[in-house]
Amino acid sequence: MAMNNPYATYKQTSIETKSKGELTLMLYDGCIKFIKRAEIAIHNKNLEEKNTNLIKAQNIIRELMVTLQGDSSLVGNMMQLYDFILTKLITANTDNDVEALAHAEELVTEFRDTWKEVVKIDRQNRHGNGVQGRQQGKQPSFSQQ
Repeated sequence: MAMNNPYATYKQTSIETKSKGELTLMLYDGCIKFIKRAEIAIHNKNLEEKNTNLIKAQNIIRELMVTLQGDSSLVGNMMQLYDFILTKLITANTDNDVEALAHAEELVTEFRDTWKEVVKIDRQNRHGNGVQGRQQGKQPSFSQQ
């Protein structure tokens, strides 16, 4: 009988219990991590590692693009920005362009920082105000984003 890896089980449970907003934050964090690894690989002239990490970062941006929903101008603007980031990541990969990589990292970091605040506010609304809201006859927020 094979033993389960407790760390893997914990990690999987941790992911399954996250809100959509927290999962999006994890995607941004992962993208930044792979961009930083790719930058180090470029400086070390390790083309295979650079390519592997930039492909992972590109896949994350593609996933973020797929999850955009709606027809609002905000969704359109986000799609254009994600497309710009994707183009910069591809350029960084094909040309070993650290400047393009820096532009991509800057934008992803800004998105991550903004999204971190959104998640923080959502947590406060769902958990911090829950007891007080129920006492006042209000329904708690179950927003997942």
